[in-house]
Amino acid sequence: MNKLFIVKIGGNVLDNPSALDRFLTDFAAIQEPKILVHGGGKIATSIGQKLGIESRYVNGRRITDAETLDVVTMVYGGLVNKQLVARLQSKGCNAIGVTGADGNMIHAVKRPVKDIDYGFVGDIKPEKVNTALLTFLLRENAVPVFAPLTHDNGQILNTNADTIASVLAIALGKHFEVRLIFCFEKKGVLHDVTRDDSVIHHLPKSMYDELLGRKVFADGILPKLENAYAAIQAGVKEVLIGEAGDLLRNTGRETEGTLITL
Repeated sequence: MNKLFIVKIGGNVLDNPSALDRFLTDFAAIQEPKILVHGGGKIATSIGQKLGIESRYVNGRRITDAETLDVVTMVYGGLVNKQLVARLQSKGCNAIGVTGADGNMIHAVKRPVKDIDYGFVGDIKPEKVNTALLTFLLRENAVPVFAPLTHDNGQILNTNADTIASVLAIALGKHFEVRLIFCFEKKGVLHDVTRDDSVIHHLPKSMYDELLGRKVFADGILPKLENAYAAIQAGVKEVLIGEAGDLLRNTGRETEGTLITL
């Protein structure tokens, strides 16, 4: 079975031109089939503020009303996605920018209102991923670059990029040997968010549950961890959380960052 790297990039890396350029150079250098999933929340927040639209979050997830949906659609699907695609093309990587709506790549359902109304947010399942089209693109040496947007019968939906990466890994795990890598500005999952040298290099589920109960983890890392364990529990072979600058090392046998296991 061929190896497939699914890489999610977000955090401060997207806002740092030099760090982003190094990351894209490294990503382009990966020879195996690959998919890039990107965020862009801070950019969307900044542009939203200029338009007089404030962002609200619950448990690290954005509340998406109609105005916010317009902003994230423009920023994620347009500005950020196309800039990344153009820069990857300049590095010899045949990137193709997509959302979940393109080619019906990822069909979602609008999140039902329970304790919290998240607005126009999509929930997705692996069986709703168009693996036939994605597999075709990968075999043609195209590199899908996913913006964190999905759709439900004509309605664009904001969808967490970490969730998209996890669901893609689960769905494509039937066709490839998948390594899912969450890249951001930290060396890995930190035991103490004030100390960059407190990386947890191995985080089995039992340890995660214990630290979660002690509220060790900050909001921003929670979606990554939730989706990392969802992927592992669904059969994805390998999940890593680490610094964008360690990407190439994390595609090899000797890895940095945090290894997620059951």
